[in-house]
Amino acid sequence: MSPTIESAEHKALRSAVAALGQRYGREYLARVAREGGHPDELWADAAKLGYLGVNLPEAYGGGGSGIAELAIVLEELGAAGCPLLMMVVSPAICGTVIARFGTDDQKRTWLPGLADGSRTMAFGITEPDAGSNSHRITTTARRDGDDWILTGRKVFISGVDIADATLIVGRTEDARTGRLKPCLFIVPRDTPGFGRSVIDMELQAAEKQFELTLDEVRLPASALVGDEDAGLLQLFAGLNPERIMTAAFAIGMGRYALARAIEYAKTRQVWKEPIGAHQAVAHPLAQAHIELELARLMTQKAAALYDAGDDMGAGEAANMAKYAAGEACVRAVDQSVHTLGGNGLTREYGLASLITASRVARIAPVSREMILNFVSHQSLGLPKSY
Repeated sequence: MSPTIESAEHKALRSAVAALGQRYGREYLARVAREGGHPDELWADAAKLGYLGVNLPEAYGGGGSGIAELAIVLEELGAAGCPLLMMVVSPAICGTVIARFGTDDQKRTWLPGLADGSRTMAFGITEPDAGSNSHRITTTARRDGDDWILTGRKVFISGVDIADATLIVGRTEDARTGRLKPCLFIVPRDTPGFGRSVIDMELQAAEKQFELTLDEVRLPASALVGDEDAGLLQLFAGLNPERIMTAAFAIGMGRYALARAIEYAKTRQVWKEPIGAHQAVAHPLAQAHIELELARLMTQKAAALYDAGDDMGAGEAANMAKYAAGEACVRAVDQSVHTLGGNGLTREYGLASLITASRVARIAPVSREMILNFVSHQSLGLPKSY
């Protein structure tokens, strides 16, 4: 089956998840965020229906499917106004990395809980001074007997307060070359020396952002995920799903905003006809719809390549999908708010807060400029500027 033509199973999954999302909706998520809570009820229901672990191996309680199916779940929840951001992190990044590279003990310990939603894991890569440059990560891990000692800082890490552990990207010294190489460590939430502080965000969301400090954090040898020498292979096994899921998150948000604008344009009447009859209103909404659909096609391609085991092909497509979806989401939200005029800025219609939220997909987990760098270097073969 071509990834551009969805199978009957995928269509059925979309329909089922959409029905779940409609039972909750944007008002539920907005209320949870205002009250400083977490969408525990939605998370539990999604888990009970098998949606959270749809991409994880059946042997550990998952659905045995792939990132394509997990992306559908997140997109449809987003289109209903209630996306679960931790899906990007816990099952997509951490679950994928552990399933592919973890030890048997790590798989037994973590995957069943990640699949049924009873456990969550955060992901820590971004640092204050490194930004999007993973080669400048300064969190280091050194051996001390059989243990590892981690030291460093992380910033803009989602959901650490509710996560049972955080998958931390550190760097170890290669004994042969002396160069630092990336490695992944599971750090339980209450590990001594592992500190966190909330970042005061203008964006109102249920998932809080944190700055982390790792002050001589001692970890057993079993905390290292996979092969110490695998380096970037293991890291990008998590980053490609992250980009695909971010694209799905953005497409869902854009669809939600567009649906509200279309409903308004069909019923809002100022002169003789509803405002949606005027091309100045209709055409920008049609354009936004086209851009979201094109972004979805690239997201489907990226997911299909990843699930087929083509990491290199998936890397290019996942970056393109994330770029396209981020741009389409921002434009869809902007046009939707504009269509409603003053009503687009009221709490009643629930669109104004998306003006800020939609920017996330342009900025995180990698900026659009860094994606353009990737495409210009890797796809076009142009020389690097840095």
